[in-house]
Amino acid sequence: MLAKAGGFRHAVVAGAEITRLAESRFRLQEDYVYEQILYDVNDPVATVTLNRPDRLNAWTERIGIELKHALAQAEADPAVVAIVLTGAGRGFCAGADMRTLKSISDGDGGGVEVGELAADPGDPALAGFRQTYTYLMSLRKPVIAAINGPVAGMAVPIVLACDLRFASDRAIFTTAFVRRGLIAEWGISWLLPRLVGTGHALDLLFSGRRFDAAEAERIGLVNRVLPHDELLDFATGYVRDMAANCSPASLQIMKRQVYQALEEPLSEAHAKAVRLMIESFGRKDFAEGVDSYLEKRPPRFPRL
Repeated sequence: MLAKAGGFRHAVVAGAEITRLAESRFRLQEDYVYEQILYDVNDPVATVTLNRPDRLNAWTERIGIELKHALAQAEADPAVVAIVLTGAGRGFCAGADMRTLKSISDGDGGGVEVGELAADPGDPALAGFRQTYTYLMSLRKPVIAAINGPVAGMAVPIVLACDLRFASDRAIFTTAFVRRGLIAEWGISWLLPRLVGTGHALDLLFSGRRFDAAEAERIGLVNRVLPHDELLDFATGYVRDMAANCSPASLQIMKRQVYQALEEPLSEAHAKAVRLMIESFGRKDFAEGVDSYLEKRPPRFPRL
């Protein structure tokens, strides 16, 4: 009887702890009411939506602060395997808010107080990528841009800093910088040629012309173009497939490998891969991957 009573008390305590953790996670998300983005977690996907649809989600300093804070939450949440970034309404992001650019041209830089939204997400091992917007490349989890409409100016390097890009067939792109008397901003001179080649990159930068999703896919700027109404379902379905079949630890390590290799000679990348492969043999994820294959069942990889 005592053993049964002890087991009952243990179950009650364990249940209370689970409830506490669940409520703690709920509070973590609910404590912060964002003004210019939406943040939603539906295991295993965190969806971050730029939310100024009346301005085609034109970028503000406030959006940048809120986005960074939300991504830090997603990076730390085991319920999140990958992150989808999209826009509300008919646009992804029209670039910098023109009122902000006007203030800058008038000599008024403005500024928004970061306060409790201060955050510093990203892998310290990818220090070189942890810049103003390219920090997206350093996040420990995959980031997928679901490009639902127009992308202009500074929004282009932001989507290029995402790991994958899926675009609606209604998406339109323009770098636009040259038509505003600006330069190739926010690392786009490094990012764009690596995705589409120097010739295509200079064409898009020199002309500042508009190009559609079909051309973006043809030159390699986006991974895939979807019918508009299927875009978000495809992006979230992609994450669900990853969560069901892929090791989160492997995803994290592979992302780090690929971006570090952009700055390394082949010999160094190869030597690092051999070392990491040997290390992976000793991890539980490797054992689970082999066991699940032999037992013909879905893998049960631990979350990060």
